[in-house]
Amino acid sequence: MSTSRARVTAACLTIRRAGAPVSLTVLARDLGCSARQLQRDFAEVLEVSPRQYGQAVRTERTRHALQSTDSVLDGAFAAGYGSVRAFYEEAARRLGMTPSEYAAGAPDQVLLWSSTSSDVGDIVAVATPRGLAAVRIGDAASVVEGLAVEFHRATLRHDDEAMADVMNALRHLARGESAAALPVDVRGTAFQARVWRALQEIPAGQTRTYAQVAAAIGEPTATRAVARACATNRVALAVPCHRVIRSDGSLAGYRWGLAVKTALLESERG
Repeated sequence: MSTSRARVTAACLTIRRAGAPVSLTVLARDLGCSARQLQRDFAEVLEVSPRQYGQAVRTERTRHALQSTDSVLDGAFAAGYGSVRAFYEEAARRLGMTPSEYAAGAPDQVLLWSSTSSDVGDIVAVATPRGLAAVRIGDAASVVEGLAVEFHRATLRHDDEAMADVMNALRHLARGESAAALPVDVRGTAFQARVWRALQEIPAGQTRTYAQVAAAIGEPTATRAVARACATNRVALAVPCHRVIRSDGSLAGYRWGLAVKTALLESERG
């Protein structure tokens, strides 16, 4: 294949068919290129490694497996894990809770949610008593439907009054205006937490490259890991991952779409 994008597309298709990480050596051999070349291709096109992409695919598969079976053990093997220990160690990090809690639909948790419209789309926020657990941008009905399925045993309570201050702050942020800092209640690895804190320190109207964020947290060689941490940010706007760009100044992928990322940056710059 002649272009890096074509090679990455083909490799991603192979990984998705496998449902889990595929050896870099195997991918490169099938594509007729060197492992080093394919590694560079992924860094250029997706800003994650083939293994990181495979882990994300397996996490997605894990979610589906846990939602479709009553047995966590069955879910572990259906998701492609070779051992229960590996399943619990990786899945707990990536799901934000233990597999048993996720499979149970987050029982006994009370989640408040509210939505508001903005120029970049509907904003849906979900909060626990400790802070924001999720902020998503898109069609409110679809987002809420997804949350209800994902956390089917949690109590999802629509409460516009209790969430009024939060939603007002998020509307200001979506317009590029300053707002009071919002407490967040998200679970991640220690590394992810460091990245998310660094993102909150980027002033509105400014951007940082992935490399600059990596340097700021004292991990100058962890550029791709920083990109992955940005991609797994669960609280859009409150943790402004839209302010992180590539080293050449171009915009990398954004969960809610590059059009939304562009609009947010332009509104902040005034």
